[in-house]
Amino acid sequence: MTLSRQAERLDEVLNYRLTRLIALSGAPVIRLCEGRYGISRREWRLLAHLAAQGPLSPSDLAEQIALDRARTSRAIGSLAVKGFIQRVALPGDRRRALVALNDKGQALHAELFPQVAELNRRLLQALDDGLLQSLDAMLQRLTEQAGQLNHSFATEVRADRHRGGGGRRG
Repeated sequence: MTLSRQAERLDEVLNYRLTRLIALSGAPVIRLCEGRYGISRREWRLLAHLAAQGPLSPSDLAEQIALDRARTSRAIGSLAVKGFIQRVALPGDRRRALVALNDKGQALHAELFPQVAELNRRLLQALDDGLLQSLDAMLQRLTEQAGQLNHSFATEVRADRHRGGGGRRG
């Protein structure tokens, strides 16, 4: 498989290759989260982000982890039911709240993150320091380019799930 600017096969498309990498490298993390700790990959993503950033509004959390608000809301609700997060009402406006890890959520993060970091370390053993630095720089550049492409394309073409997107049918 070789990446190509002028892809003629699916395995020459960067997003396809990245999706395969994420599926393969993410599977052990999913097994850890679901099998050992009873949380989904999405719940782990929220929990880890809250551990790193501190309390956030649900909207800010959704934006920062690049997840739609409905899925973020469901994950927040599930983590609250499981006792890992709390909602803290903002003074003066009880309708608005921040989401924060509680002691149980912080303890889960403290136990699970080192295991995830170890899986990351083992994956990156495939690269020497020079390749790792190059990959980091490439990912940064590709992320910036993707953001620009997304912004410009969003004004050109509007998503319509009713005409073939991810919505459920029948």
